[in-house]
Amino acid sequence: MLKILSTLILKLSGWKIVDTTPKGVLNYPKAVMIAAPHTSNWDYYYTMAIIYKIGIPIRYLAKDSLFKFPLGIIIKSLGGIAVNRSQKNNLVNDMGEMIKNSQNPIQLIVPAEGTRSYSKEWKSGFYHIAIKAETPIILGFLDFKKKEGGFLNVFHPTGDYEKDLIEIKKQYLNVTPKHPEENSLKDFN
Repeated sequence: MLKILSTLILKLSGWKIVDTTPKGVLNYPKAVMIAAPHTSNWDYYYTMAIIYKIGIPIRYLAKDSLFKFPLGIIIKSLGGIAVNRSQKNNLVNDMGEMIKNSQNPIQLIVPAEGTRSYSKEWKSGFYHIAIKAETPIILGFLDFKKKEGGFLNVFHPTGDYEKDLIEIKKQYLNVTPKHPEENSLKDFN
């Protein structure tokens, strides 16, 4: 049902799915997927439509305030994991272990910027989760100018966060978010 609904949403809105990963996104059974740039609530809807149309086995992090009844039941059933951002926790370790120890394919979607508002720095959790899980990072995107969404590439972290982050961000320079003024990459050189 979700695949049919997703296909309909994408077709009616004129969006196209693009997958330029080396082996195709479904051939990375365990991975951390970043979703960037993240500047609008619409990002969630188009991302989920793409995910469900393709049939990717996803889990995703979302702020805990979204998990109130009745919306919380839906979000959780669609792969959502509640995160209380005001508390210190072992989220990176827990998510890394969840992926690493899963007997089934799992791709964890993490918004690299951590917010829809402008933020000069990306959150590093996605990177450290991938290191802990010993998985690649899939570079998911939505380009509102081209009405394309999907997967730019697969990045294998080296352990040098600062260097790797520059390489990851470079791959997003030609992607236009819904609200370019909120794009964390607008000042990236």
